[in-house]
Parts: sequence; structure tokens; C-alpha cells
Amino acid sequence: MKKKPVNKKNNSSKFKRFLKILGPGLITGASDDDPSGIATYSQAGAKFGLATLWTALITFPLMASIQEMCARIGIVTTQGLTTNIRNNYPKSILYLMILFTFPAVILNIGADIAGMGAVGNLIFPSIPSYFFTIGFTGILMVLIIYLPYQKISAILKYLCVFLLLYLVVPFLGKQDWGDIAKHTFIPTIKFNKDFISILVAILGTTISPYLFFWQATMEVEDIQHKKRRLMVDKRMIHKMDMDVDFGMFFSNLVMFFIILTAGTVLFKGGITEINSVEQAAKALEPLAGKLSYLLFALGVLGTGFLAIPVLTGCLSYMLSETFNWNGGLDKKYYEAKPFYWVIIVSLLIGLAINYIGISPVQALIYTAILYGVTSPVLILIILHISNNKKVMGKFTNGKWSNILGGIALVLMTFSAALLIYFQFK
Repeated sequence: MKKKPVNKKNNSSKFKRFLKILGPGLITGASDDDPSGIATYSQAGAKFGLATLWTALITFPLMASIQEMCARIGIVTTQGLTTNIRNNYPKSILYLMILFTFPAVILNIGADIAGMGAVGNLIFPSIPSYFFTIGFTGILMVLIIYLPYQKISAILKYLCVFLLLYLVVPFLGKQDWGDIAKHTFIPTIKFNKDFISILVAILGTTISPYLFFWQATMEVEDIQHKKRRLMVDKRMIHKMDMDVDFGMFFSNLVMFFIILTAGTVLFKGGITEINSVEQAAKALEPLAGKLSYLLFALGVLGTGFLAIPVLTGCLSYMLSETFNWNGGLDKKYYEAKPFYWVIIVSLLIGLAINYIGISPVQALIYTAILYGVTSPVLILIILHISNNKKVMGKFTNGKWSNILGGIALVLMTFSAALLIYFQFK
């Protein structure tokens, strides 16, 4: 039998179609690996070696299931999560969500700006870090305000490439892949405060409330931008599933490799305390070489530029939907001044956090606590909305969505209780 020739054009067109499908899900997943998340994963690897690698396998299906529900809610209702909560629940619940989510996201923005500034100073030591924090904040402000949604979306998709840098670093040195496989598929659990705290931090970093709001709203923006308010069908839902699953897989893959890098380089090098991304990058240089250090540092800058627009946009969409403001990244500044002023103010407050005595590490702890409190309540609401036939019609949750969502709810509730317990013990 003659083998059929490989149709390169057909393969190329399939790949291009797949790239077109990628959008809100990829950006949401990639933004989860922000500088504050990188600090968390670096600390996990530095302190416990490869012992937390297995968490990437656990968080992927849970994260994907929740984000898929949020995306489906956005597509079916053509409304963001905030609007759905406002329309279906008492206003007190919505205001409580805003009350707890806003400070957490602002602290997250501040921690990310601080991480970017510190890494900028590492690459160019002659320039103080505060010049970088102010400069990066100004650049982000201009880009978010003056670029239309489609350009912002395209830039964010390209910035995802920076995350690929973390997949390269472990291959720059020799690795014991048998040991890596063992810690990936056989969970290690140590029942002490430090280990449980880092597990809770990983959960809180990967399954974050701001991602829920952003995912649903971006699906709506995507529909409006493409002007395709067509009847929702299984094909549209399937494309959304592919986008979300790939985005969350990509996010967890990067998380896996950051823990792997810190676990095989820093932990083995005797550096077990990493409290910031610049410490992680700086510690890599003498142990793994200048190339590893530069790749890690550049990745921090790229992910900062990716995540901060998501964080500020999330806040702005939440307030706009709550108070019925005319807002959206597709609007020009003069068409949606309140929307953009929320972005401006959140960036300025995030920047100011770096100069009022709150360290990035403290900000991350406070952020984790606030996320830990809001996540279980939000997951419960998301499960309720996505199972409500009056809201979702025939596109309610399937069995596996409810099972995985239920597991996420239990784990996040348990982790929130543990986190609060350890903070006040």
C-alpha cells in the first residue's frame, strides 16, 4: 500500500484555525502565572524541592471546570458574571463580593508592579527599581486606555509567549527525569504548617476569583467584537471548551516548570527561602548560569504586562456591571470615562502600595487570605447559576462539571479555613 502524502497545507490551515479559536481562555490561563504566582511557585520549589510538582495535575481539571462554567455563562447569557449575580441574587451578596475582591486584586496589582520593578533593576542595576515601577505603570496605563480591545487582546496573546521561557530553563542543566516523574504522579504531603501553607497558597493562586469575572466578561467582549450574536450551539460551546482547556493546561504547565526549576536548581543549591520573584531570578544566576537568570527575569516582565491589564480590567468590569456604567475595552476613553478611571485609580493605588510600607510578600499573604474567603462563595454561586435552567437553558452543567466543581468548592473551603487558621495560630 502506498502511503498517502502528508498534506502540509491542510495541516497548516488546521493549525491556523486552532490559533483563531484561542482567545479569552488562553489569556485568562496565562495571566494566572503573574509575578505574584511565580513567586509562590518559586517558593514551593525552593523550600520543598519537587514535593509539590503533583499539584499541577490536581489544579488543572479543577481550574478548567470552573473557568469553563464562567465562559459558558458569558456566552449563553451575553452578560458578565457580575451582571448575572446582580440579576439573580440579593445585592448584599454582590456588594460583599466586591468588598472582598477589590482589596485582594489591588494588592495583587501592587505585588506585580513591585516584582516587575525589582526584576527591571536586576537586569539594569544602575537604574533604581522605583523608576521601573513608575515607568511600567505609565506604559500600562497608556496602552490600556488608548488601544482598542482587539489590539489589547492580540498583544496579550503574544505576551503568552514569554511564559514559554520557563519551559526552557530546566533543560539547560541535567535532570533526573525518573525522580521528576515520581514526584509528579505520586503525591507528597507533609503535615506541618509550612507545607500545608504552601499547598493552600498554590490553590489560592491558581483558582483566583478575579479570573472567574474576567473569563465570563471576555467571552461577552469576544462575541460583541466579532459581531456574532448567533444562536448558541454545541459547536460554539465546543470551541470555547478547547480555548479554556488549552489556556488552563498552559497555565498549569508553566506552574509545573517553575516549581521544577526552583526545585532542581534553588533547593539543591541550598537556597530554600524565596520571598519574591527577583530573589528567585537572582539566585538562579550563580547556580544555573546567566542565561537561565535572564530568561527567568524576562518572563517576569512579560507576565506582568500580561496579568496587570487582566487584573485592572476585572475591577473595572465589575464596577461597570454593578452600577450600569457604559464600559468596555472596546470603548474609547471619552465613551466610558468611569470605566477607564477605575483602571487608572487601581494602577495608581497598586503603585502607591510599594511606597507606603507594605512589602510585596505581605501583599501576597493578604491577597491569598482575601481570595481564600471569596473563592468558595463564588464557586458556589457559579455552580448555582450554571445549573439554573432559567438562566442557562439547555446549556446547564453536565455531570463531570458538577463533580469537578464540587471538588473545587470543598478544597477551596478547606484551604480557606486552613489559611485563616495558620495566620492566626
